[in-house]
Amino acid sequence: MDPVADIDNDAARATFARYDLNGDGHISVEEFKRVMAEMGDPFVTGPVAEAVLAAKDANGDGVVTFEEFFAAAKKI
Repeated sequence: MDPVADIDNDAARATFARYDLNGDGHISVEEFKRVMAEMGDPFVTGPVAEAVLAAKDANGDGVVTFEEFFAAAKKI
């Protein structure tokens, strides 16, 4: 059994909420960058954060929704 393929929805929501700082249901570049810095990675710059989010942003609106986040997590 692949533990990544069986990612728990509740765990994914908790992780998503960690990044969704303002609680609007989206992870923005600024939120991603800030959380990464808080977790000890100050080298995630604006362009790096933009590239990471763009890779997960299925509809191209510049932010990542929970559905996009969950879909990306299941692909890892």
